[in-house]
Amino acid sequence: MPDTVKIVRFHKTGSPEVLQFDELPLPEPTQGEVRLRVKALGLNRAEVMFRNGQYLEAPIVPAKNGYEASGTIEAVGPGVDPTWIGKTASTVPGLFSLNAHGVYGEVAIVPATALAEYPAQLSYEEGTSIWMQYLTAYGGLIMLGHLKKEDFVLITAASSSVGVAAIEIVKAEGATSIAVTRTAAKKAELLRLGADHVIVSDEEDLVARVKEITAGKGARITFDPIGGKIVEALAAAASKNGIIFEYGALAPEPTPYPLFTALSKFLTIRAYTLFEVAADPIEFPKAKKYIFDHIVAGNFKPLIDKTFPFAEIVEAHRYMESNAQIGKIVVTL
Repeated sequence: MPDTVKIVRFHKTGSPEVLQFDELPLPEPTQGEVRLRVKALGLNRAEVMFRNGQYLEAPIVPAKNGYEASGTIEAVGPGVDPTWIGKTASTVPGLFSLNAHGVYGEVAIVPATALAEYPAQLSYEEGTSIWMQYLTAYGGLIMLGHLKKEDFVLITAASSSVGVAAIEIVKAEGATSIAVTRTAAKKAELLRLGADHVIVSDEEDLVARVKEITAGKGARITFDPIGGKIVEALAAAASKNGIIFEYGALAPEPTPYPLFTALSKFLTIRAYTLFEVAADPIEFPKAKKYIFDHIVAGNFKPLIDKTFPFAEIVEAHRYMESNAQIGKIVVTL
């Protein structure tokens, strides 16, 4: 086994070009950790924000990056069950800091508690593409939103991996999804993926279309990673006693609070992240089982938009910033 490995780090925040391949000594797992030989990486918006210095935690340079990896366990530290060695697994976001355990590299050191085996029918590329998207959607829609068959669910940024996962969960629960995308280019694909309705926000009046689709009731659950000015329209499109989950901050402008609309409709506008699911000792195992079972049953299938070789991880980040993808961007090793 080589004494050194390539680990992607950045020594300053900024554009994708700050990502560089650092040749470092092969790391050894310490207490409670494992070493994963990485086969595939699933990219996420959080990692773009972290690289830009705009995430929930500030990067400590030189900084690692990356939440999701799949591969095989090749070493374990003290306190870890040695039967993990040789097993195929993927990392679960929300259970470690990017500063401490970023997974972009030929190997990744991660806490054993952040490992999960995934259904054997999945490839490495698919195995690295499940936990962030399905856990995020599960937490908002099932754990906190208590999704019911009669619900209308408004899903913005619907072509993202989390958006597609949300469409699948709404369909599995028998409710009605209303996907929102900016341009008509993605409409047909979103319908093919199971969205019941698609609103092209650059061409249609979002509030009027939601009212038309819901016969005036509005959407009880709204699942939004954008924030910013769109929140005012989302509130106007919500039903009475509706709940709006804000699970991201993609908008460049501040997010206003639509006070009078919220008062008149008794709305809940709630901040939410995947970390809330991961931190719940009762809900987290339920969430993992829910996802695992639906994948095995064929109800959920991670959608991979495009794959890049490890040497082109900068290009993969550029592609994510283009917003051209529908589903997951994966880097293979």
